[in-house]
Amino acid sequence: MSLTDEERDRLADVVRLQPTKNGELESQWGLDSGSEVHGYLEDHLGDYYYRDDDSLIRATPEAAELTGVEPGVEGGEDGGDPTRIRVPTLQAQVFAVLAGPEERSQSVVSTLQDVRAAFDVDPDAEAVREALQALRRKNVVEVIYRTVPTFRRTVEHDAIDVEASDGTVRANAGEETEDGIIDRIESEFDNM
Repeated sequence: MSLTDEERDRLADVVRLQPTKNGELESQWGLDSGSEVHGYLEDHLGDYYYRDDDSLIRATPEAAELTGVEPGVEGGEDGGDPTRIRVPTLQAQVFAVLAGPEERSQSVVSTLQDVRAAFDVDPDAEAVREALQALRRKNVVEVIYRTVPTFRRTVEHDAIDVEASDGTVRANAGEETEDGIIDRIESEFDNM
């Protein structure tokens, strides 16, 4: 099956974002509904993707080979922790500031405030919520239900490599410790 440039680009998105959902691809591709995503996948990329046991969209090995794109998650087979994830920049930022496995989990709003403070960006709460859920699907974040859903990392920073879609690699994302992040944030506030 020969692919057009658009099909190859969209297949690369599936490989890079996997495991993913219709809604994430809808945003990525600028479509109007999850139904349009489903139709596109079936009509154009049916030989190169499948849905796993949790109905998440995954690319076949042939898709990764055809596009030359690295999968969104490496490692984590047989229930283990992933060793590398490739994510959009906001997801990398959320992962960097999120509470660790032994720390008290954070709400979406708390995470949003930490991202704003640490990276001088201004995403909205819904974008942060979507980033947290995408990281959850990659098995590097868990949800803990309290009064509101809260989140924390399931892996330590130094146990995983995080690559942002802009190409920056934060080898062992924890090279900057949590104390270092706090110190940097405090010094940025002092300089304001």
